[in-house]
Amino acid sequence: MTSAVLSLGGNLGDRLAHLRAAVALLGDSVTAVSGIYQTPPWGDSAQPPYLNAVVLVKDPGATPRDWLDRAHACETAEGRVRDPGRRFGPRTLDVDVIAVRRDDGTPVVDDDPVLTLPHPRAHLRAFVLVPWLAVDPEAELPGHGPVAALLDTPEVAADLAGVTARPDLSLESME
Repeated sequence: MTSAVLSLGGNLGDRLAHLRAAVALLGDSVTAVSGIYQTPPWGDSAQPPYLNAVVLVKDPGATPRDWLDRAHACETAEGRVRDPGRRFGPRTLDVDVIAVRRDDGTPVVDDDPVLTLPHPRAHLRAFVLVPWLAVDPEAELPGHGPVAALLDTPEVAADLAGVTARPDLSLESME
């Protein structure tokens, strides 16, 4: 069994609908969802703002690679088009596997170029850390320590002002 932390984000089309669709596609594996945050783009500023959230998931049969496959399936279902010329460019939906833990709680650490765990830039991204901490106050990023402490690092603190909670939005469908 594995559990994972997945980061959701999108800045094209109906951003909220894309995030909700990802949660729906992840189905019964979802154990917790954060609130939604609006953030400026990261790595490529010439694009619209993002909506971001974090989802905690668990599945008795899932491998780390299964989480990546599910992330890609969510992106594909929501029309994600990868532009090799703009690695951090706009997208309908981005689902990143941030961290994976085995059933006994030990973190999965892997430097596979297809799925590096934990995510190699998560410790630098306020748009990942803020919603993760909100949904799991005891969260720890393997190899980097408590998420709360990471928010105080100079690299992340500079981006905190751009992370705006959107309590008017919810990942729960209004159907």
